[in-house]
This record gives sequence, C-alpha cells and structure tokens, in this order.
Amino acid sequence: MSIKIIHHPLIDHKMSLLRRNDTATYQFRSLVKEISIFLTYEALRSLKTREYQVETWQGKSTGKKISGKKLSVVPILRAGFGMLNGVLEVIPSARVGIVGVYRDKKTLKPIKYYKKFNDDISSRSVLIVDPMLATGNSMKAVIEMVKRENCKDIKAICLVAAPEGVKNITNDHDDVQIFTAALDDHLDENGYIIPGLGDAGDKIFGTK
Repeated sequence: MSIKIIHHPLIDHKMSLLRRNDTATYQFRSLVKEISIFLTYEALRSLKTREYQVETWQGKSTGKKISGKKLSVVPILRAGFGMLNGVLEVIPSARVGIVGVYRDKKTLKPIKYYKKFNDDISSRSVLIVDPMLATGNSMKAVIEMVKRENCKDIKAICLVAAPEGVKNITNDHDDVQIFTAALDDHLDENGYIIPGLGDAGDKIFGTK
C-alpha cells in the first residue's frame, strides 16, 4: 500500500493528547515534535546499511553505517516547520529544503509562493513533512515540485490524513509512500479533516 499507518501505544497516547481542545500551545508543539520523531524512525526503516570495521575496547568488531542516498527534508510552510525539529532529531545531518504553499479557502487549490531546495537534492532521498494531509492538493503540488528536480525516492510524513487526500496522492503518485499516525474519517465541506486536529499551524504557532 502507498500509505502506512504507524500504530504504537506511545503514538496513540500522544495523538489523543494532541487532539484535545484544551492542549496548550507549548504542549501541542512538543507533542508534534515527539510524534514526528516516531514517524521518521518508521519512514526510514528501509534505509540501506553497509558493514565496516569498528575499533572497540576489545579490538576490532563489525559495525554498520547508513549507505546509499543522503537525505533532504522538505517541510511545507508553515505547519511543516512544527515537525522539522523532530525529523532532524533522527537525521541531524539531513539537508533542509523549504516550500511555501497555502490553500485557497474558496477553491481549496494550492497557492505556491516560495521554494528553496539544496543544490544536490536530485541525488538525495526526500522526506516531505506536513502535519495534515487533508485534500492532498498542497502535498501533491510539492511532490510535483520535487519530482521536477529529478528526485526519484520520495516519502511523505504527516500526523493525520484523510481518505480523500490519500486517494488524491496515490492516484497520481503511487510511488510516494505516505507515513501517518492516523487515518481519520473524512473531510468536511470546508476541507478540514474530521475529527482531525483543527488548524495545526495556528496551534503550533499560537496564532489563534
């Protein structure tokens, strides 16, 4: 399948706290970071390794190191920034690209306003991060931007996904695997995930 829902007691516990209406801004921000760490760990389970010799306190031993393509993380402004520190906790050497996309409230179509990728992104595996996969239009727009850079290995990480958004992505980009902590019920008439989290960007940055 193109979507993998990560079930774990700690993730389920933290997601329940994240959904609470009375969760304070600093708690919400911390929970987003913690859940992002777990999701990144799972998204990178398929990383390739190679053996090498390690000098230990008792002599030489065989160790393993990550091999293959290096990584680039692409958070979608602005809410994706809330996940970035959690992702970088797992892969601190990753390069970071930035994409600015917002959703038109009337048409629900993505409006792209900023892009800055590292020069060698075409030779890297890419993790696109955004807390909410609702209609999927913003995520799809970013996937297409990354693919235009000749990137071949792309994964998407989100906290909550809606079935409509997943279908939108997989219809056109079934080579992109989606990792999420929850697949919720549906979108409402305004394109918000139900039950969802509300506006994740506002909750992360305390703007409402």
